[in-house]
Amino acid sequence: MQTQLADSIKHTAAGREADAILRKCTHCGFCLANCPTYRLLGDELDSPRGRIYQIKQVLEGEAPTESTQLHLDRCLTCRACETTCPSGVEYGRLADLGREIVEQQVPRSGMQRTLRLALRTVLPRRSLFSALLTLGRWTRPLVPGVLRKKIRPRRSALPWPSADRHPRFVLMLEGCVQPGLEPPVNPQTARVLDGLGIGVTRTREVSCCGAIDQHLGAPATAADRIRANIDAWWPHIEAGAEAIVVNASGCGAQVKDYGHLLADDDDYADKAARVSELCVDPVELLERHADELVPAEDAPRRIAFQTPCTLQHAQKLNGRVDKLLARIGFELTPVPDSHICCGSAGTYSVLQPKLAEQLRAQKLENLSTGSPEMIATANIGCLVHLDEASEIPVRHWLELIEANPAS
Repeated sequence: MQTQLADSIKHTAAGREADAILRKCTHCGFCLANCPTYRLLGDELDSPRGRIYQIKQVLEGEAPTESTQLHLDRCLTCRACETTCPSGVEYGRLADLGREIVEQQVPRSGMQRTLRLALRTVLPRRSLFSALLTLGRWTRPLVPGVLRKKIRPRRSALPWPSADRHPRFVLMLEGCVQPGLEPPVNPQTARVLDGLGIGVTRTREVSCCGAIDQHLGAPATAADRIRANIDAWWPHIEAGAEAIVVNASGCGAQVKDYGHLLADDDDYADKAARVSELCVDPVELLERHADELVPAEDAPRRIAFQTPCTLQHAQKLNGRVDKLLARIGFELTPVPDSHICCGSAGTYSVLQPKLAEQLRAQKLENLSTGSPEMIATANIGCLVHLDEASEIPVRHWLELIEANPAS
């Protein structure tokens, strides 16, 4: 694609990256069939090809409009288009840049600004989010509908194993909303690793990975969070941590991108690249120990695995959790259109609830095809979003496994 970027951005790092991405796009249209919003709405402007063209216009100096903003807002950033693109267009990075510029130039209504600011203020702060979640459970009838559905009954957390029992140790991103929404997931991850002889050193000062701000048009705030996380992890990395385990695939995709996001930061570029190298999804670590893992005693054996977009399209780990679970002893039921987003997409299910609900209904129908006893997933957002409407229990896949005591 030919480009003529505006002088204001042409010679910046962002401009050079955007120009390189745009020039890869041949407008072939292969991406359309895999775009969830295009499949729902049938509007070219709500397809990757249409959004790329709109972003190109903005980068070339055309003033964005509320319509431009709407079509970018409707994008889930699921990155299914990247998986199918024969030219290797890095659409997710271009979409983030487009959102940032449009956010600066197109004013939002007071209600939209308030909601987006509230999400960026509350969600990344683990203690604040957990406190408000507890308050929401007490005052549930007073909470607005789209948020009320996400208030889950509290589950008891499991005890954490000691981190000092093993010479091998890893770090783990505990996340900002997961400890409040699903307390058992993080300690269960640590317990599985402990059973394999791997300790988990907790770094509680690390909270949000930065993805919320990154995808809501506030990359500077995201960068500040990234630097703070690197500072908290770095002493442990120097002490020999062999990996940073991230059990929420959305956060994992973000941490694996730290090296790119801070590539132009002289003080943090090398450290950010090292953190990205160390970041692993649990499956990347556990598949090396498959013979030492078994299904948890109370776990059903017939399950459907919902592969989050951030696991298959962003981290490129499609099929690996399924294979591991099958090897451990689970029966995996078929899931048609497994590459299509469930509609969660971070804050999307709050900001675009109607589209999110349509996508969820389709996903749950597909997940139910083989009559599973349980749905397993690898991302907290997908888990909560699906569980709101699912008649089949939804759990994180790490809750279904344990280390074999006999191994």
